[in-house]
Amino acid sequence: MRGAVAAGLVGVGTLAAGQGQAVAGPGPVEGTPCTAEARGCVDLAGKKAWLIDDGRVVRGPVATSPGGPGHETPRGDFEVEWKNDKHRSKEFNDAPMPFAVFFAEGGIAFHEGNLQTPSAGCVRLAHEDARAFYDFLQVGDTVQVR
Repeated sequence: MRGAVAAGLVGVGTLAAGQGQAVAGPGPVEGTPCTAEARGCVDLAGKKAWLIDDGRVVRGPVATSPGGPGHETPRGDFEVEWKNDKHRSKEFNDAPMPFAVFFAEGGIAFHEGNLQTPSAGCVRLAHEDARAFYDFLQVGDTVQVR
């Protein structure tokens, strides 16, 4: 389906026939700050995340715990780099990071964790949400953090 989305974007930013002006790019997926290109979407200020398929929300919003002061979760567009359902942090005393989906430099990932305290930069999710993000997101998928 992702190929169909990309194919549907051919001509975005080109001149509309007979109009003489550029065609506007796609806006955010309804209810999120992310575009249809995203498969994973994060709203840092709102502490929410979504899974998106073909421009439609398929899960979310779900609660998150992003990075705190001095350890902010990076903003931008990223790609899922790798996944590990039983990952343990080398940087933080072998701390468990179940259902880790790594998407940004420095070991930033979605993973199961405590939602009551800020993370060290990752996007923590409740157990069932972490499992859903792990199952849904694949290496190469776009993650947008806003």
